[in-house]
Amino acid sequence: MNLYCIPGFGVDERIYGNLSVNGTRLCFLNWLDPEPGESFNAYARRMAEGIKEDNAVLVGISFGGMIALEIAGFRKIKQIILISSIKNRSEMPLSMRLAGLLRLNRIVPVKQIQQSAVAYKIANRKLGAYTEEEREFANAYRRTATLNYVNWSFDKILNWRHTNGFKNVVHIHGDHDRIFPIKYIHADFVIKGGTHMMVWNRADEIGAIIRQVLF
Repeated sequence: MNLYCIPGFGVDERIYGNLSVNGTRLCFLNWLDPEPGESFNAYARRMAEGIKEDNAVLVGISFGGMIALEIAGFRKIKQIILISSIKNRSEMPLSMRLAGLLRLNRIVPVKQIQQSAVAYKIANRKLGAYTEEEREFANAYRRTATLNYVNWSFDKILNWRHTNGFKNVVHIHGDHDRIFPIKYIHADFVIKGGTHMMVWNRADEIGAIIRQVLF
């Protein structure tokens, strides 16, 4: 069985590097550079070109989960497995919803903030990147993400709405997630002590849950 895996914001397939699910093959849909004025749906359609069969199973981390849900609106998808993500806007923290409403991402120089040393420390704390290896892993992506991708992604995340009604979703979430706090989330499986980065540092537990769901 193929699992089509979409990484989170600003990272690539390496975030899945510790994940293994017996009986499956992980296929990766990595981020593309957005085209000028590209809509969320149009972008998701380009991402979906990497899916080679109907009734596929999608795995999405964080922003990747939002893309997975969008793809389910125009492709025949069997199931979506969300990790450290959200199913709808009501699961997004109020601060993020307000930032989207006020278009703060259009005012604040996101890329410049993202590249500052203080911002790195704050972002790593929110991610749950505590060890030296985890911090370097997270920082490496921030140094290489393009301004076009960062600005486009922030706008789409802060203003995201899931409207296609796809329901066959399994949601795995950590109770120490600081990006999408558990108090807003209705999860099917909760990883105790799991952070936003748990697909990397709690991969064995997540792999076991995915196998339980699929088989």
